Amino acid sequence: MKLLRKILFPIVPLYYFVTWLRNVFYDLGWKSSKSYELPVICVGNLSVGGTGKTPTIEYLVRLIKDQYKVAILSRGYKRETSGFIIANDQATAKTIGDEPFQFYNKFDDVIVSVDANRQRGISKLIEHKQPDLILLDDAFQHRKVKAGFNILLTVYDNLYSDDIVLPTGNLREPRAGAKRANIILVTKCPNRLSASEKNHIISKLQPLEGQWVFFSAISYSETICSANERLPLEHLKGKAVTLVTGIANPLPLIEYLKSKSIDFEHLNFKDHHTFSNSEIAVLREKEVILTTEKDYVRLQSEFTSHSSQLFYLPISFEIDEEDEFDAILLSYLSSSL
Repeated sequence: MKLLRKILFPIVPLYYFVTWLRNVFYDLGWKSSKSYELPVICVGNLSVGGTGKTPTIEYLVRLIKDQYKVAILSRGYKRETSGFIIANDQATAKTIGDEPFQFYNKFDDVIVSVDANRQRGISKLIEHKQPDLILLDDAFQHRKVKAGFNILLTVYDNLYSDDIVLPTGNLREPRAGAKRANIILVTKCPNRLSASEKNHIISKLQPLEGQWVFFSAISYSETICSANERLPLEHLKGKAVTLVTGIANPLPLIEYLKSKSIDFEHLNFKDHHTFSNSEIAVLREKEVILTTEKDYVRLQSEFTSHSSQLFYLPISFEIDEEDEFDAILLSYLSSSL
């Protein structure tokens, strides 16, 4: 794959020009972008792959759900349905996508919806649910909607400032697209990032005047969860553990488990992988399966009679200077409502 990407380098200037020109048309108003009276907060990235959008959305939900009626609108990547859907008791990872289904399972008092057409999705939410605000999941490039507030994510060890556009690089659009962000959130940072390293990263990102840069970290729990119980991670020691991942970058999870002296075999699948019947049959033969929360929501329906066999490892999400981050978001909402 890396060799193919290098071979395709001559396409990079063409991809750059097409995406740059598209942004110019939107910036100049030659292509229309719709604004809304209610607050719309977009969480997205410039690059393909996992940047931590799901834990960021969950952080925002926890911050505001007790004060406002919140709706989440996602595309519903790899779902087996189409069009606009509001999650209900019949929803599954197959009908609305794994990440929206995770949101639905986790937050009883939040409206979760999916639609690849974000304009239509917003209109339907306003018509049927009248939320106070909408969180747009992975819609930074969806310029037909003009969000009131944009949060742009970039990974600590893979900054967009160090990357180039597809197909050789990982950027969906040129780096200049970052100018649309209100907040740039550097994700998956190591714990206790020094002030000098933060300043070095900020100098590389070169934020515009008025843009804020924050840093966040993900940490793994020392507790594992199944459908019926919560157990200490140490419960896995001495057992035949199979780690199953279908995420963009499982390396941090692998390193964490090794640091805890957990022995395991690793079955690694592509991000958002849809498990086949034969793969499920193989997994059911395993003694203990440990997976991520996102993979768990895709697997749990296949293990209803093997629920004590399937566990996921929760994560926590922390933002440095979170009081300032929270204040900026809450100020935007209070001024927009």
